[in-house]
Amino acid sequence: MSVNQQDLDPDSTTDVEDVADAEEELIKKCEEMWKDMEECQNKLSLTGTETLTDSNAQLSLLIMQVKCLTAELSQWQKETPEMIPLNEEILVTLGIEEFQKLRHDLELVLSTIQSNNEKLKEDLEREQKWLDEQQQILESLNELQNGLKQQVVTFSESRIFNELKTKMRDIKEYKEKLLVTLGGFLEDHFPLPDRNVKKKKKNIQESTAQLITLHEMLEILLNRLFGVPHDPYVKISESFWPPYIELLLRNGIALRHPEDPTRIRLEAFHQ
Repeated sequence: MSVNQQDLDPDSTTDVEDVADAEEELIKKCEEMWKDMEECQNKLSLTGTETLTDSNAQLSLLIMQVKCLTAELSQWQKETPEMIPLNEEILVTLGIEEFQKLRHDLELVLSTIQSNNEKLKEDLEREQKWLDEQQQILESLNELQNGLKQQVVTFSESRIFNELKTKMRDIKEYKEKLLVTLGGFLEDHFPLPDRNVKKKKKNIQESTAQLITLHEMLEILLNRLFGVPHDPYVKISESFWPPYIELLLRNGIALRHPEDPTRIRLEAFHQ
């Protein structure tokens, strides 16, 4: 029965012979290595207390490793790889293993993607919160702007004009009141010369009919100052009483023209 099997399967017979040859060769190499070890042992026993140097010991170990690796290599080279039979059960098992490995890899990928999605979701929520806050600020600013626009609308041009008109009227009334008060003060304290007083010179007595009050004199100078600011000087006429002119000049209320002493002007106190 065994002869028939060998005749039918010559490859199996060849493999058995190769394995047997490899075993014999491996045994021979082991025996050689054993002999080498015995020789080394004998040398060590003969040397007694003498020891090998580090370089010799390392060389011996390397030689032994090379021999072992060479025997193992030759053994593997002589062996033929075992072919997996194309059995349905084996194929199913291999497929299941591959699918399980693929499933494990996909689960790792899925876990990584889910963690990234969680992080992106947190970032999105944070950005959305920031956007909501900015929108609230924008709405508040828009409401404030609308309120300011309504306040601006209430202050219309007509209302501003009426307020300015009222202020100007109040100023004019106050000005008139000041002028009246000033005029009364000047008439009381700076009157014209008395006509009934006896004059030493007739020409002076005749000129009193043409004299003007200090109030009128100041009004003429004031109107000239604001009416013609580039030439505020007024010609001294016979109606100006000389003592009042001297009073204004001495107190710095009026100034003479630097080139024409017959002209005076009012000091610009408002500048």
